[in-house]
Amino acid sequence: MIAKEYQSLLESKMGRAQYLLLMLLISSLQLLKQVKLETLAEALPLPILFESRRKKLQRFLKLEILSIEHLWFPCLKQLLHHQERWRLQGVGYLALDRTQWGSMNLLMVSVIYQHRAIPIYWRFLDKNGSSNLEEQKQVLQPVLDLLSGSKLVVLGDREFCSVKLGKWLQKEEAYFCLRQKQDTFVAQEGEVYQEMRTLGLTPGTRLFLNDVEVTKQSGFGHFNLACKWKRTYRGFRTKEPWFILTNLPDLDTAIRAYQRRFGIEEMFRDFKSGGYHLEGSKLSAQALSKLLIVVAIAYTSATLQGQTIKQIGLQKYVARPETPAQNQRRHSSFYLGQRVHSWLRLYEKLQLMIQELLQISRHRLQDYLRGQRAIERILSTL
Repeated sequence: MIAKEYQSLLESKMGRAQYLLLMLLISSLQLLKQVKLETLAEALPLPILFESRRKKLQRFLKLEILSIEHLWFPCLKQLLHHQERWRLQGVGYLALDRTQWGSMNLLMVSVIYQHRAIPIYWRFLDKNGSSNLEEQKQVLQPVLDLLSGSKLVVLGDREFCSVKLGKWLQKEEAYFCLRQKQDTFVAQEGEVYQEMRTLGLTPGTRLFLNDVEVTKQSGFGHFNLACKWKRTYRGFRTKEPWFILTNLPDLDTAIRAYQRRFGIEEMFRDFKSGGYHLEGSKLSAQALSKLLIVVAIAYTSATLQGQTIKQIGLQKYVARPETPAQNQRRHSSFYLGQRVHSWLRLYEKLQLMIQELLQISRHRLQDYLRGQRAIERILSTL
């Protein structure tokens, strides 16, 4: 099901038939965990020929309303309005990243939300390999415009180490943390340039340099440099330190900000083998970009529904619960939200068998009744 936060908005934006087809498509996505068009057409529960279902999905993915600006941005604004936790102490964190599978090369900006990321804007690059500054600005500008008025920190790994990008973000009144390569040159005032790798960091050490010049090219102004090399822990030693170009004021703030970037890695895993198997799609970049809007609605709907299941304390009915001895959670909100659809669908479909089993196992009747009340409560939240 689509999250309640979206339902009235989507109904107003789309025709009734379009909205109902979107509901069916998202329900199929949550059950199948597949974006391959053939697979979705096979499962789409419409009493028409398979080929007709496939063509119906193809026509749906050509709809003009199915665009980031016209459909996803309004949904996202509605979501962020209801979910204030996307800002931590008044600050929103944006992750800029790229992923590639086969010939598909996706550049995306996402907002970090509870150890995961929510996609905001994306585009498929018509080439392989890294993005350039203009492409990065093209995906960042709509996001900065959409979230104008909020304090934002843009996070990027070494692909986005450009000092020019840092200078542009500063002009846009955004903060940033951009990881640098070890062979990047840096110079403090009055000193000669040296590679960052020669700054003398060892495992367990940290360093913060104010107002430094980065690269030997002129005209880029001064930035801060946050450096950290994680200490060796249980025999595991990280290969190299972090060198982070930033306009944040101190080391701890910059390091904590950059650590949040890894939420987008989790989101990409959920989009691919961990959730919807996006890499299995054979669609063109244009059609896949539209399908990504459907995936974004499905993904955030599952996350919100899983979050609600956790809040009402019923996750133990959906998946294996955490134990006090664990240092981290076993399942994400997305995992719970996606899995609950499969469990409830089978529960609704096999009611006669379930009722017969209840009659046979009378000694477990109270447990079954508690479980049924839990299911009713979960259903009321969807």
